[in-house]
Amino acid sequence: MGTDTVREQAADEAAERRREQHGWYVYDWACSVYSTSVLTVFLGPYLTSVAKAAADADGFVHPLGIPLRAGSFFAYCVSASVILSIFVMPLAGAAADRTGRKKPLLAVAAYLGAAATAGMFFLDGDRYLLGGLLLIVANASLAVSMVLYNSYLPQIAPPEERDAVSSRGWAFGYASGALVLVANLILYTAHDTFGVSEAMAVRICLASAGIWWGAFTLIPLKRLRDRRTTSSSGTSTHGWRQLAATVRDMRRQPLTLAFLLAYLVYNDGIQTVISQASVYGSEELGLDQSTLIVAVLLVQLLAVAGALGMGRLARTYGAKRTILGSLVAWTVTLGAGYFLPAGAPVWFFVLAAGIGLVLGGSQALSRSLFSHLVPPGKEAEYFSAYEMSDRGMSWLGPLLFGLTYQLTGSYRDAIISLVAFFVLGFVLLARVPVRQAVRDAGNPVPDRI
Repeated sequence: MGTDTVREQAADEAAERRREQHGWYVYDWACSVYSTSVLTVFLGPYLTSVAKAAADADGFVHPLGIPLRAGSFFAYCVSASVILSIFVMPLAGAAADRTGRKKPLLAVAAYLGAAATAGMFFLDGDRYLLGGLLLIVANASLAVSMVLYNSYLPQIAPPEERDAVSSRGWAFGYASGALVLVANLILYTAHDTFGVSEAMAVRICLASAGIWWGAFTLIPLKRLRDRRTTSSSGTSTHGWRQLAATVRDMRRQPLTLAFLLAYLVYNDGIQTVISQASVYGSEELGLDQSTLIVAVLLVQLLAVAGALGMGRLARTYGAKRTILGSLVAWTVTLGAGYFLPAGAPVWFFVLAAGIGLVLGGSQALSRSLFSHLVPPGKEAEYFSAYEMSDRGMSWLGPLLFGLTYQLTGSYRDAIISLVAFFVLGFVLLARVPVRQAVRDAGNPVPDRI
């Protein structure tokens, strides 16, 4: 084979790889709108209002005959979706690895989630049970789709490109979330101008996220391709049994497991800050809803720059050092948040800016670093465990936050308690020899990691 032919083949492979990478980015663009507009901004307050409309005189609703406070219904549904995800994610990951057919599974998960989200348009009156069911289906579908989506990363990017590719994916997601949130806020704040009620505006915002998710999913489904698997098993076992098998396999990769433990700890802190920052802003700082929504938008916009900027830092200093630096930044940001004055939105925006700058990068680089620690051929299976660390285990932080508030009566004490997750995560990650972990997983070691 001549030199020119080899060069042409290399160029064709590079072009095909870039095409897949561009398609892969678009799934983050597609599904992140659900996380931002639906889960973070609109659905919680709206579903709570629907549940309260259906409540009895004591403020309770009775799904399946169980008395629940209407104000807790949304939180219970989120918890139920996490539990469902824990069962389904290992099953989907194992099926993807054993059959090599990730794309059909991704399509099923994505369109089930998109359809459930679009169906939220019909959430009105006292239909709180419909809202709870759609939330559980959408949340669990998103978790499963992210297992499959993340498992493509080792296949579409060589080791030296993964930090940048992962960071661009996160940046696409945050940019999408910000863009749609701006449109939603225009509709929501000017709903009278558009001739719709406030409730109808919210329902349109919810449904539009599902339509967006489904429409843009067509692009990654067109560009990503399945790889043949060398596994001899054609079917997957039950979810819990498969998860146990994955954990047993990870015991043969103790350094990979050590990284996953560190990630579980500091990511729990990240997820809790994201979910509880608005509570801290409203209850402790006395900020109104419009201020909180603008803060969420600011986080989305700066997370794009943060993900790309930290991706560049990783090329110079390595992903591990950059993540460790971000954990220091998280600690400093929370420390500053403890001292924020009440009724001062400008300082809350400064806090939101700090969160945004480290949020995208710390998550993107964690994903790319983990991709180096996965044995070849077990990408979806291992990423199901990773996704469970990301979503399925993120209950310790809210528990600590709630207990601290219960014991002290202070949201300031509750928010500063989360520093423990970043400090412990820093210590655990610093102890992981990532170069050795990459070698033990059977992967080539990048120059910078």
